[in-house]
Amino acid sequence: MKTLILFYSYSGKTKVIAQKFATKESADIAEIKDLKRPGKLKAYIARIIAVMRNKSWPIQPLSIDLAAYDRIILLAPVWAGNPPPPVKSTLELLPKGKTVAVKMVSMSGKSDCRERLETAMKARGCTLEGIEDIKA
Repeated sequence: MKTLILFYSYSGKTKVIAQKFATKESADIAEIKDLKRPGKLKAYIARIIAVMRNKSWPIQPLSIDLAAYDRIILLAPVWAGNPPPPVKSTLELLPKGKTVAVKMVSMSGKSDCRERLETAMKARGCTLEGIEDIKA
């Protein structure tokens, strides 16, 4: 089974965790990047508004073909209890029928996004392997 670790990291903490998972899973790794990376102040203010409105942000084209993988492990930080807007943009790109595991990274180790992620996966026709909260 060919596995991809796909991650978004604004501060770099999630990237470190993603690299560890890629080694552990013997998986390929790819980063989700903002089309225009906002500065800290704008990112923190705009993120709350975007998350509360369930909005996505423009991302750079992914450097890999998601269809080439049997399983995708998506890692993302928790912003206001939910995945950040670039992750929402990425969820909209998932090919139908993929198996996806989600790992949400936060200082508390808790997120409130299970329902939102389940809905997004179902809408894309993906199988949600599970959602795990990871304490950074």
